[in-house]
Amino acid sequence: MLAGVYYNNKDVRVEEVPKPKIGPNELLVKVWASGICGSDVMEWYRIKRAPRVLGHEIAGEIVEKGEDITDYKIGDRVFVSHHVPCDECYYCKKGYQTVCDTLHSTNFDPGGFAQFIRVPEINVKKGTYLLPDEVSYEEGTFIEPLGCVVRGQRFAHIKPEDTVVIIGSGISGILHIQAARAKGAARIIATDINPYRRELAKKFGADYVFDARDDVPALIKKVNDNRLADVVILCTTALSAFEQTFKSVDRAGTLLLFAPTAPDVRIPLPLFELYFKNVAIVFSYAAVKQDIDESIKLISEKKIQVHKMITHRFGLTDIQKGFELVARAEQSLKVIIFPND
Repeated sequence: MLAGVYYNNKDVRVEEVPKPKIGPNELLVKVWASGICGSDVMEWYRIKRAPRVLGHEIAGEIVEKGEDITDYKIGDRVFVSHHVPCDECYYCKKGYQTVCDTLHSTNFDPGGFAQFIRVPEINVKKGTYLLPDEVSYEEGTFIEPLGCVVRGQRFAHIKPEDTVVIIGSGISGILHIQAARAKGAARIIATDINPYRRELAKKFGADYVFDARDDVPALIKKVNDNRLADVVILCTTALSAFEQTFKSVDRAGTLLLFAPTAPDVRIPLPLFELYFKNVAIVFSYAAVKQDIDESIKLISEKKIQVHKMITHRFGLTDIQKGFELVARAEQSLKVIIFPND
């Protein structure tokens, strides 16, 4: 079979790789659509394990099933979660499944930018979801990234009366705008330095959109009854954005730091100010069943307009173009690869 093999952001090769063979409790899924995630182009994160087949935002069709599989049948349309928790360890039982050792060690084989993937037994049991009839394969690629957003907003405790500010209007930021709107947030403000993405933020429901290079805290106060934001969600790793995030949160507010930095990055923290403002800082990574179930429901009910977020579609032979678009982050939002087209 063919797969897009990642060497670096400027070198993603279409190569012949072995088609996976499944065991008695496993599935073989034909990948019909696979989204390129922002994390796929984080070279500091990906290149240390290159060459490898990336891709975890997938939707496809079951074409083979192990002899012991009874819950699924050939022809089922599915989304498969690449990381799944054990649900039994100390952290899982406390509700923090995304720090579970099992979650960080599970994956499907070889990756979503391949024509077929093998779904291991634990992913079959804990991470395989039937796609509702209302959800296309394209829309199914948003289940995982939206699930991550759902989890983050759950940890941030967004309430209907809240003013929510989203710093960075890329794919995560746009999903956060729509999810906050679905939660009934009173006022949604978005920022970005890119005019193309500021226009997208308006299109997808932000009440106000500001150039991130302006005095954002002052602009927030101007449209928010002289108050800063109840919840600020940081969706970029630009170092200047961290300072802006800290200055944009109101007293007793919450900061959700949604995007990871490289491991050697250190951020100055204005502890005095945050301490006396009684600000909560929360982090969120990945998604588990509760989040994925809600994500599927939001997409199937069209409360999140994911289909309109797709800006580029490529077959596997053009995967390099897709990676370059996502890495540049200029005139694109969501790029989807179709490995079997």
